[in-house]
Amino acid sequence: MYDIKALYEADSVQHAVQLLLEHPEAVIIAGGSDVLIKIREGKLAGRELISIYGLDELRGIRKEEDGTIRIGSLTSFRHITADPIIRKHLSVLGEAVDMVGGPQIRSIGTIGGNTCNGVTSADSASTLFSLDAVIEITGPDGIRLVPIEQFYLGPGKVDLRAGELQTSILIAKDSYIGYKGHYIKYGMRNAMEIATTGCSVNVKLSRDKKTVRDIRIGYGVAGPVPLRARHTEDVIRGCAVSAETRSRIGEEVREDVHPRDSWRAAKDFREHLCSTMAMRAFTEAVRKSGGEIDD
Repeated sequence: MYDIKALYEADSVQHAVQLLLEHPEAVIIAGGSDVLIKIREGKLAGRELISIYGLDELRGIRKEEDGTIRIGSLTSFRHITADPIIRKHLSVLGEAVDMVGGPQIRSIGTIGGNTCNGVTSADSASTLFSLDAVIEITGPDGIRLVPIEQFYLGPGKVDLRAGELQTSILIAKDSYIGYKGHYIKYGMRNAMEIATTGCSVNVKLSRDKKTVRDIRIGYGVAGPVPLRARHTEDVIRGCAVSAETRSRIGEEVREDVHPRDSWRAAKDFREHLCSTMAMRAFTEAVRKSGGEIDD
């Protein structure tokens, strides 16, 4: 059923690095929810696999002394959603990964695997973009820290070099303190569906809840890789919390997104989704922040 040339099991991160150097064509496997499917489809048939599933050092979530939240790359979606640190500080990320697949996939699928696939439809990606996440990569030369926007190089391609593996995802204190966010996923079904488009909006409001001090808008399936709506963010930052601002977001994001036609959705439909979803996610993020938009 599975055409696998060989399976090596790493007993530490450094052992995984060593195995990757010794077997440069090998593929990392953790939960296996993506890799095993690709093997069955023939896309990775006959490949060597390096299992890091047993590396508990890459599991779990903790807040470091400087306030940075560290998410181990082998942390499952289910554990992320249930974690008290996530619930308190990054609930939008918990919401996003809770939309991945079904319960079985969320129990074995890992956030590291979700991001290392390099696909634009990953449910975690748009929210991690809106949180200015940093990817921690360990390799033969030590540790590299790469902003997530630089980690995605192209469709299915990420910045992992020879002998490297992703070990953690880092969210700095300044990226979540005072922010509230909301993620919306559009698909043809309510469950077990790859996103047609995904949108994550994080906002920080003024003390009186009347002004948008900062806004971050992340998208999936709005271009070849996940992206930030930087133009729109610059336009909206400092605007009043109002229905007019919400409408302007819907107009401006069309300058940032670059969807394409595919068998799953037409380009103009995705553009409409990007506009509508940003407005709805903004409304909900404002509500979570204690603000209100008068229609």
